[in-house]
Amino acid sequence: MHTAHTVEEARALSQEWRAQRLRIGLVPTMGYLHEGHASLMAAAREGVDKLVVSIFVNPAQFGPTEDLDRYPRDFARDSELCSRMGVDLIFAPDAAAMYPAEFYTSVSVRGLTEGLCGKSRPIHFSGVCTVVCKLFNIIAPDAAYFGQKDAQQLAVIRQMVRDLNMQVAVVGCPIVRESDGLAKSSRNAYLNAEERAAAPALFRALRLAADAATQGARDSDALLSLIRGELTKEPLLRVDYAEIVDASSLRPVQRLAGPALVALAAFIGKTRLIDNILIDGGGSAG
Repeated sequence: MHTAHTVEEARALSQEWRAQRLRIGLVPTMGYLHEGHASLMAAAREGVDKLVVSIFVNPAQFGPTEDLDRYPRDFARDSELCSRMGVDLIFAPDAAAMYPAEFYTSVSVRGLTEGLCGKSRPIHFSGVCTVVCKLFNIIAPDAAYFGQKDAQQLAVIRQMVRDLNMQVAVVGCPIVRESDGLAKSSRNAYLNAEERAAAPALFRALRLAADAATQGARDSDALLSLIRGELTKEPLLRVDYAEIVDASSLRPVQRLAGPALVALAAFIGKTRLIDNILIDGGGSAG
């Protein structure tokens, strides 16, 4: 397994592989890897010849009051997991390598970024798009793998790839959960024991709405009332948003008539967690 800390190193190895007509997969991460990331690597490993994992805590996607400085980092632990998963290259640049002096460019996607997480994190998706665009240009992957937990991010990246005619397949992979339903997240490490016990309320609320939809409920307001009612049972939890949107456009829907995304974000203590569940027009969920 190779490790590259500079753009030049990573690009040179990628170009070498492409000259050999090898198919390259990329799993972009901010590190502190867990089973969710491992599932992305496993999915990628099945479809590519060479697998790259980027580890970069991207300052451009953090607001001024967010957790950039305390975001969990453990490169030795990450490297061990990557080695076990058969990763061929870890690309782990520092901020100066990705954003050198006099860096003035950003990439933004309108429309998909104003709602959901974009309401409370207005610069977030521009930072995500900018760094992912750079990673695609540096590594030139044939396919890139993202988790469904960050459903809005996945939709935004797909739109960017379509709009900018990027030659990379964007592959969405299922959410990986703890045994009690909590979605795997690097930020789960922030939770103390009491907060961790409260966190599965997010998935319980989503499941409640999904079950109601399976049984025939179609009114979004009614389903959202079920979600908020369940969340209010947990005193440690403060809701940021709970919404039902079209799975593709991310526009709010009043009645379920096609694939819909039930998404929420909530604070438990100082930790902001997100989760979602997909419901199709027939009411089944996944």
